Amino acid sequence: MIDADVDSRFSYFQFFSEIVAMSITAQVARFSAQTPTRDIPEHVRQRALALMTDFAGSAIRAAEDCESSPVILRMLERLGLAGEGNCTVFGLNRRYGAAAAALLNGAFGHSLDFDDTHSDSSLHPSAPVIPAALAAAELTDASGDELMAAIVIGLEVCCRLGMALDPAAHYARGFHPTATAGVFGAAAAAGRLFGLDAVRVEAAFGVAASQASGSLQFLENGAWNKRYQVGEAAMKGLMAASLAVEGFVGALDALSGRHGFLKGYSDNADTALAVAGFGSVWETLRIGVKPYPACRYTHAAVDGLLQLCRQHAIGAENITGIRVGLHRNGMALVGEPIAAKRRARSIVAGQFSMPFAAAVVLQRGRFGWDDYDLLGQAQTDALSDRVEVWHDASLEGLRHPFGATLVLEAAGRQHHLRIPDPSGEPETFPSSAQMAEKFRTLTAPVLARSGVDWLTRLQTLAGAPTVRGHLMNG
Repeated sequence: MIDADVDSRFSYFQFFSEIVAMSITAQVARFSAQTPTRDIPEHVRQRALALMTDFAGSAIRAAEDCESSPVILRMLERLGLAGEGNCTVFGLNRRYGAAAAALLNGAFGHSLDFDDTHSDSSLHPSAPVIPAALAAAELTDASGDELMAAIVIGLEVCCRLGMALDPAAHYARGFHPTATAGVFGAAAAAGRLFGLDAVRVEAAFGVAASQASGSLQFLENGAWNKRYQVGEAAMKGLMAASLAVEGFVGALDALSGRHGFLKGYSDNADTALAVAGFGSVWETLRIGVKPYPACRYTHAAVDGLLQLCRQHAIGAENITGIRVGLHRNGMALVGEPIAAKRRARSIVAGQFSMPFAAAVVLQRGRFGWDDYDLLGQAQTDALSDRVEVWHDASLEGLRHPFGATLVLEAAGRQHHLRIPDPSGEPETFPSSAQMAEKFRTLTAPVLARSGVDWLTRLQTLAGAPTVRGHLMNG
């Protein structure tokens, strides 16, 4: 509980909050703190549960089967941060302290690049938000329904800030929006579960603004930064909310102020998008799930290749050329420089290579996590050399940036296809059975040894009277 002395430190915040009550930051803070759970539609909260289950599947597999995971765990041990705590980490049969759990869940859940995406903000909202919310829920003994409401709030904040940044402008400056915008979504979700009022949520945002970080430089060498910086965003958001609980004075108007997040991280921010549609338009319902473990900008072309090859019985040996047209965001992430994209040698490089994704599909007729064994193989390189990627200006200005145009040359013929959106977007959101199948397929190699029925516990989480103890015994 926050005592009267701590409350007094916020008296001047109350005064200034009245002056800037209509600021973007204050509006986001009020939405985060004051939206009643009953005003969040049940189907929106159910979607949050589906997204959490999908996210957990990626984290469970990555906890045991991703090359960067043991390194992160050893770092925590070296620093004395791996002690027993109260919080769940997906895929591990022990509990950690809240900060470590948020970091691990965020990093593990994002490592496969199989976690959900929000097209208009071009980021992965669940990766920073869900780990912070889960840790806060277990700290506060919250119910499953309270957790789902907090996740929705965090997703709404994260997605809207990503849209307000203008993803293309944010990418152009070298930022990774899942990490930068994600820390605010994490703070909003955790702050709600901690019971912060709007003034204190704004203080948490003030701290988060100093911690918003995430660089695209990992693309240069297939580095593991992408995974870690998203886990760090989850942890930092949790810490920012915790500081606000204790009375820490955070910067006012950290989102829209003259040195605020939206002005400092974009050359083309539209601050109005940060609050547009609050309470009436639920961006949570506009989050799509991935059918392939790679950058979302490869997915429409992968869908198209699968369709054309099946429709026309085309084998890899018959293909002489593939031309893929992408949005400029896609070009920046998976298409350039083309020589490097054709020679992906690490998993991260493969996750951000349109030529590699195409080569996998042509060889296997699928693209799953276990198909990264094709990295560096001669046939993969030969097929990658046949892939050209170009900027298709007709994909600019559309509702979604993830579409592709495809020209497949095989046996002396050209096959043309335009794919407006990849599979798994809200209009083609998978059924519960399909989501469960993705979870089982992904986690089967490791769950047989875990002794925890993660899927059943996740599917029943929303109705749990307490989150603590529901996912793991003890």
